[in-house]
Amino acid sequence: MKLIRFGEVGQERAGMILRGGALIDASIFGEDYDEKFFDSDGMRRLRRWAATFASAQPKLRVPARLGPPIARPSKIVCIGLNYRDHARETGMALPDEPVIFMKASSATAGPYDDLVMPRNASKVDWEIELGVVIGKRASQVAEGRAMDYVAGYLVVNDFSERSYQLERGGQWCKGKSADGFAPMGPYFVTPDEIPNAHDLKLWLAVNGKTMQKSSTANMIFGIPKIISYVSHFMTLLPGDVISTGTPSGVGMARKPARYLRPGDVVESGIEGLGRQRQEIQPWQQRFTTKPKPSV
Repeated sequence: MKLIRFGEVGQERAGMILRGGALIDASIFGEDYDEKFFDSDGMRRLRRWAATFASAQPKLRVPARLGPPIARPSKIVCIGLNYRDHARETGMALPDEPVIFMKASSATAGPYDDLVMPRNASKVDWEIELGVVIGKRASQVAEGRAMDYVAGYLVVNDFSERSYQLERGGQWCKGKSADGFAPMGPYFVTPDEIPNAHDLKLWLAVNGKTMQKSSTANMIFGIPKIISYVSHFMTLLPGDVISTGTPSGVGMARKPARYLRPGDVVESGIEGLGRQRQEIQPWQQRFTTKPKPSV
């Protein structure tokens, strides 16, 4: 299944993409795609409902803003330096264990929302990543059973303000958690539609120029290892998102460094999971997200 959420910011409703490609309103199912949904066997119940009722639901008309396909997770856990080429380009040693940092759940955004630069930002960077959505409570999980806890996958762009992250002391979360710094989607895809999540092409371009191009086959730590490892330090709740790291090609590592500026357009995608597009906007205290329906 492919799940979407649509509507204005903070008012998103549940939807689905049918096999023929039509986007439908699934809000009559009566639940959002959140922690409670996943924790109450929501995926199985939604499948049963969809088999009978989905084709009769209203089709979504353009324009309809797509929000993040998962309602705000309890946490976004990120894995750093998880591609060999990315570790090399940053001049850091390959990690012996997964590098964990957190991204505020308030950073979530829709896949086509504008990215408004944080106040006084000067080094906004991009990072295309595979996101793994947790389907049930996970604590002290054995690596051999870890894939049983995967509800599905989605595209994540781990935007970063490098000056906040690396030049202001403390932990990386300061440079990772601005509003809009975790666009997700366009849709959430269940594992049955992704034969091998460890062999997916992923890419990112800025103003039409390819900056990142790789495969999840190049990850240092695979999904089972990551889930097991993280679950030994914190309980993963249903609907939590693990962002599994980015390949080489980030702006910080270029010579000279290339950071995002107002007017830039960032496009990215992962095989089987769709593509995103963000227009970079200057800092402003309040902003309105323009509806952008493309999937």
